Amino acid sequence: MSNGNLFVRELQKTDIEHITNYWLGSPDGHLVGMGVDLSKLPTKEDMTAMLLSQLEKSNPEKQSYCIIWEVDGKSVGHCNINQIKFGEQAYMHLHLWKPNLRQKGDGLKLLKMTLPFFFKNYKLKNLFCEPYALNPAPNKTLEKIGFNFVKKHTTIPGSLNFEQEVNLWVLSAQDFLLNNQV
Repeated sequence: MSNGNLFVRELQKTDIEHITNYWLGSPDGHLVGMGVDLSKLPTKEDMTAMLLSQLEKSNPEKQSYCIIWEVDGKSVGHCNINQIKFGEQAYMHLHLWKPNLRQKGDGLKLLKMTLPFFFKNYKLKNLFCEPYALNPAPNKTLEKIGFNFVKKHTTIPGSLNFEQEVNLWVLSAQDFLLNNQV
């Protein structure tokens, strides 16, 4: 799916190195600012193997499903879901790899282009997102795109995270359809 110089597509084998470089090459401060426990980062080999295994599975079997974000023909980020209950719900994560693209509005546009993949391909009733409460960018983006704030609570939101205060957001399939009618 494209919108001018922006394009989104499903993960391909050639994208895996970009994702591992993002996770394993980002400055510690950026990762901690997202709530990442640096001691939980997997090796490049383990991360590569996990991503490759997901490419080999059908959508209902996947534990993680990833959409790659491109600007001007270059991969610049990804958005994925995990904790997937096919036909029910999933949890979403958004990552712009390039610092110079953050907080400029492209992330919002790319996310709008990504959401149809999640709702259609996984027949979701609800899509959740649980960003670190101290990370303002994803929280602002979720509100702008139509997610509804559920609550602030303390948890370990993912396998790479430390215990933290997060904001739980939800977008129902019904709200997604209402927000995206033209």
